[in-house]
Amino acid sequence: MLPAASRLRHRDEFVAVLRRGRRSGRSRLVVHMHGSDGGAPRAGLVVSKAVGGSVVRHRVSRRLRHLLAPRLGELPAGAMLVVRALPPAADATSAELGDDLDAGIRGVLRKQAKPQGGARRG
Repeated sequence: MLPAASRLRHRDEFVAVLRRGRRSGRSRLVVHMHGSDGGAPRAGLVVSKAVGGSVVRHRVSRRLRHLLAPRLGELPAGAMLVVRALPPAADATSAELGDDLDAGIRGVLRKQAKPQGGARRG
C-alpha cells in the first residue's frame, strides 16, 4: 500500500505529469515522470476501463500499488510518477508487471538525465 503522503491525489497533478513529464512505454504499462520542487516522491495510477471490468482493474491497481511502494525510494526527491496500465496488464503476473515497472522507471530516469534538446528551428 502506498502511504497517503506518497500519493498523487489531484487531477491537476496527474495532468501535469502526463503532459509535461517524460514517458517510457512498455507492453503492459506506461510510466510518466515529472520533476517537482522537492519533497518526497509521489505516485499515482491510471487504470482505465480498457484494462477490464471493475474486478480486473482493481486487481491490477492493487498489484501495481504493492510493486510501486518499495520503488518510491529509488526516485529523485520531488518526483511525481504516474503509472498508466494498458490492456495487456489484465493478464500479466505480478512478476511481469514488476519487470515492466522497473524498465519503465529506468527509462524515464535515463530520459530525465539527458539534457533538453536545442532551440527549435522554424
